[in-house]
Amino acid sequence: MDIIKWRPFQDFDRFFEGDDLFPMIPAVSRKSKPSMNVYRTDGSVVAEVALEGMDPKNVEASIENDVLTVKGEEKKEKETKEKNYYFKEIRSGSFSRSIALPAHVKAGEAKAESKDGILKITVPVDEKKANKKIPIEVGK
Repeated sequence: MDIIKWRPFQDFDRFFEGDDLFPMIPAVSRKSKPSMNVYRTDGSVVAEVALEGMDPKNVEASIENDVLTVKGEEKKEKETKEKNYYFKEIRSGSFSRSIALPAHVKAGEAKAESKDGILKITVPVDEKKANKKIPIEVGK
């Protein structure tokens, strides 16, 4: 006997992505934003953004109030009526992705480089703005 597992949240997501439930609906939700890794080194916060197949000239990165925002536009060939798509996943159009950085940073000293489809943004940590522990006095 087969056991059917109902996973309401995964199935709900898949409904709107259109992968297994409705294969003719284009996948748009998670695939429209680039994947991102964010980590901290000794004196910096580093964000790596996957931009495979995208021209880095069409990408803009900014930091405001310790929030990194990456925006861009993917320009692919125009969809034509002559094509009868069975499946379509190549992205096109604009995207924007914002993420709160895990530390206070010096936004004016950020550096960005693009290599092999990865945009790497390195931002020095601002130690002067670092969170400081507050000693708690215990009443007698």
